[in-house]
Order: sequence, then C-alpha cells, then structure tokens
Amino acid sequence: MRNRKTTVRVDGLDTGYRNKSHLYVVTHDINASLCSGELTCLLGPNGAGKSTLLKTLTAFLPPVSGKIIIDGQPIEHYSDAELAKLIGIVLTEKPSVSNMTAEELIGLGRSPYTGFWGRLTENDKDIVEEAIALTGTEALRNRIVQTLSDGERQKVMIAKALAQETPIIFLDEPTAFLDYPSKVEMMQLLHRLSRERNKTVFLSTHDMELALQIADKIWLLDKPHGVTVGTPEDLALSGDLTKYFQRKGITFDIRSGQFSIDHILRHSITLSGESPAIDMVRKALARNGIATTSEPGINCISAGPSGYLLNGTAYDNIGELLDAVDYLLNTNPQ
Repeated sequence: MRNRKTTVRVDGLDTGYRNKSHLYVVTHDINASLCSGELTCLLGPNGAGKSTLLKTLTAFLPPVSGKIIIDGQPIEHYSDAELAKLIGIVLTEKPSVSNMTAEELIGLGRSPYTGFWGRLTENDKDIVEEAIALTGTEALRNRIVQTLSDGERQKVMIAKALAQETPIIFLDEPTAFLDYPSKVEMMQLLHRLSRERNKTVFLSTHDMELALQIADKIWLLDKPHGVTVGTPEDLALSGDLTKYFQRKGITFDIRSGQFSIDHILRHSITLSGESPAIDMVRKALARNGIATTSEPGINCISAGPSGYLLNGTAYDNIGELLDAVDYLLNTNPQ
C-alpha cells in the first residue's frame, strides 16, 4: 500500500487576477485535495482557468477567497524560502537565464539549500546527477540553455524541479513540447516518482488520453461545473468525462476509456470478417465518410491471403482499396 497522506487541500477557493482596478474571478468554490504517492492531472477546456489555478496553488497569484492548506498549514504562513523546500514548480515560461549550461540550470534546483550563489557540495552534485539521469538529459548537460529546443528545455526544467527535492511538484503542461514517445516517457517518470519517492505530483495537461491512462486522480475543471475529482475510471462510469469533454464531433467510449471522432458518414458498404486488418479497413473507411455494415449488400469488402478484396478483386494495401472504393461509389452512388 502507498503511504498516502493529504499534502495539499483547497477549501472554497476562488481564483482570479487584477487588471488595473478590476478583479477578474476565473474559478469559483474549488474544494479538493492532493495526496502523497499520487500523480494527479488537471484537465479542462481552454479558458477554464487551469494555469490560473496552478499559479494560485504555487503562490504566484493570491487567492481571491478561500483557503490553500499545504502540509497542514495555510499557504500564507510560509515564507518564500520555506515554500521553496516544499513545492517544486515547472511552468511553461522560458527561464530567464543567459549563457548558462543545462547542468548549471539544473543545479539551481539546489538553491533553496545553498542560496542562489552558493557552492554545491558533493551531496548536492550527487542529487543533480540523479536528476539528470532520471530525466535522460545527460546529452544536454553541457549545452547552453538558449540552444535547447522547447522539448529539451522542458526536460531540463523538470530535472531542476527534481534536484530541488521537494515533496510536492506542480507542473504546467510538462509534455506540451514533446513528441509522443517522450510524452509517455515523461508521464511514466512522474508517475514513478510519485510512487517510489512518495511525492505529490500535480500537473495540468491537454493530453487527455495519456492522462486517463496514467494518472491516479483527475481534477476536471471548467467554469460551469467547477472541479470534479476522481479516478479516471470513476469519472468515466459516472459520466463526468462525457459531460466535460463531449463536444460536437467527439465521443467518449466508456468501454475503451478513450475519445473518438464522430465522422460524417455519407455512404455504406458491407465489410466481412474479424481481424486487425479488417479493423484498420473500417477505420480508414470511416475517415473517408463510409459506414460499414455486416448485412449483405451490393458492394462487399473482405481480407484474404491475396490482400484486400472488393467485390472479389484483390488489392495489395488499404490505400489502393480506398481508391477503388472511391471510384466505385462515385461511379455508382448508393
């Protein structure tokens, strides 16, 4: 069993910001908590207030009203130096550093313990080395930060947060600039850290399907509904995922736990057989506006040893099959 305890709690939290003399309230009455040993993902549509909420939880913005409790104490009771030893933060803004190597930037994660200009002890250097190894940034260590790609810089900033050795890590879109394999790798790393190091990891993301596969808990945020909290599976069964994310052209499949696109289907064709190849044909046909049925019809597609069969004529691949189907349906529209 994980050694879980509540590390962050928000009660009746309203978030927002001031613009000159006007106060803009973004989210209302949030009541939720985060636990050690868990990876929690914050999901919500654009404009729901995810970044504002994260900045409020990390004391970059003051709350409009309500309470933020960190490790049993109101957040305002902590000094900046104390918070720096409790919360590691990775935001989307580019770091304002110049002529600094990636390794030196990661080493700044130790500044709560050494001071900004402090010298790293051998223990500090070991912690930095471990952060570099965990994030796979060995090849970047001697690169100047300004020469890094967005994805490389994101990995370095996560390494810096790991070097900070805080029990709580907040991240804003940590996978935004990564390719898909790197997204998976980073999410698995953060999940593993929450388990093995008993850390509280909380991140916002637009990678919904990845979050639903990896996160322990989900915070669903939008302005009309506030925040709904639960495991991905409970939120799927309750219909909350459908309520929050079903839009025109998008369907949430409760059995697979994934979202799919509703294609506009203008034609229909008989598809026979069950195999991965037939599943791929069905997918390709739907993308081209063609529904499939198992009922006998004038036109029929199947897969056989000689390739894909359309009304008995063989085609080597799905691309050739689609061309033939397109010609057939446009010549003899149903």
